[in-house]
Amino acid sequence: MKAALPARGRDRGQVTIEFLGMTPTILVTLVVLWQLVLVGYAFTLAGNAADEAVRAGTAAAPGARQGACRAAGLDKLSGAWAEGATVNCTTSGGLVTADVKLNVPLLFPGTISLPLDVEGHAGAVEEETD
Repeated sequence: MKAALPARGRDRGQVTIEFLGMTPTILVTLVVLWQLVLVGYAFTLAGNAADEAVRAGTAAAPGARQGACRAAGLDKLSGAWAEGATVNCTTSGGLVTADVKLNVPLLFPGTISLPLDVEGHAGAVEEETD
């Protein structure tokens, strides 16, 4: 006749089974959090690129403001982020504005983009040239 296992012996391996069952949930949670970080980082990059574009546009000569503004906005984005980026600069009434639009990547920059665009906007008064 076999003796009954003590209470501790019956639970052997239970933690391992529970962990294996929770592993997919943990991985999906980490992937979702990473994607949210990428969306937030895209907002930060778009805002910074718009700020830098406006700063360069206000300091440039009146005839070269559009080009300097656009070049500075794209310069502040790394290769993978600059691929689908658009920088639109306008000057009117003594004001320079820049709108930067970025595609949000799916998990890694330079791969497939989500159907979500992030926009950054900035404006500044033109500097006077004497």
